[in-house]
Parts: sequence; structure tokens; C-alpha cells
Amino acid sequence: MSEPESTAPEPLRCEVGHNGTSAWVRPVGELDLDTAHRVDTALTELHEHGYAELVLDLRGLTFMDSTGLRLVIRWDTVARESGFRFAVVPGDEVVQRVFRLTGMDAHLTIADPPAAA
Repeated sequence: MSEPESTAPEPLRCEVGHNGTSAWVRPVGELDLDTAHRVDTALTELHEHGYAELVLDLRGLTFMDSTGLRLVIRWDTVARESGFRFAVVPGDEVVQRVFRLTGMDAHLTIADPPAAA
């Protein structure tokens, strides 16, 4: 008798890059309660380095729940209050649906995908 295959998702990883005064984080995998701290840490480190623009590239996500939505809203708010630019590269339909259902898609700054560093 063979063991059932595991369907556990791969752990979330964050690709990070920068180009001039702009920096980006591209999470790959599932963004949820268990993984949001990784994205937050990556954004925090880039912000502390003084980049004028932070871009969160959501194209690598296979899933995002309300924790990811709250993370995006918080960074958007911090950017507006602190005077730096925060923008989002839209993800696949499963990710964008969260923004559409809450109406946040109309309030976020949308960015083109970042150029490779």
C-alpha cells in the first residue's frame, strides 16, 4: 500500500530587488496568516533602507486571504502618511478577487511589473 501524496503548499518565499530609488517584493506561494510576516519583514527592511518607492508584486501568489489584504492596506496607509510611494502589481484572478470584493482595487496604486534588478 502506497502513501498518499502530500498536497501541502510550498512554503512562501519572497523575491526582493531594487533599482535606483525603487524596491520590490514578490511573494511566491500562499499569502495568509502563517506567511504574511515574511512579506511584512521584507517590506520593512526595504523601507528602513530608505527607498522612495516600494512595489508589492502579487503575480507569484497562488492564494491570498484577508490577512494579505490587511497587510496591503496597512502598507498603503503607512506610505500615504509617511510620504513614500507604495504600489501593487496585480496578481492572478484568485488574488484580485479579494481586492474587488472589498472595493480596495479602486483605492490602491497600481504599478507595472518591476524591471529585473
